Amino acid sequence: MSGEAGKAGGGKAPGRPESRETRLKRLRIRSWRRGIREMDMLLGPFADGAGGLVALDEGQLAAYEELLEENDQDLYAWMSGRAEVALPHAPLIAHIRAWHGIA
Repeated sequence: MSGEAGKAGGGKAPGRPESRETRLKRLRIRSWRRGIREMDMLLGPFADGAGGLVALDEGQLAAYEELLEENDQDLYAWMSGRAEVALPHAPLIAHIRAWHGIA
């Protein structure tokens, strides 16, 4: 489901660079419209909140976009600590967990 959300009309226009503001808006929408409500509640507030998406640098935003391509069940297992986080996503998952105050 996650991969479909990013590809179905939600990407940038071909040949035109996407502004940071537009990119953040697109990522906020994708964060709130996940496949399961639990992920909406974890990623949506992070995307909207101070110190969330707006605080990420370009490399971290690219990592966040990659994270959004993951399966919601895997994301929830990583966020809840029920499964070991896939290595490329570990720093970002740790950041989001810390933002929420999840130990």
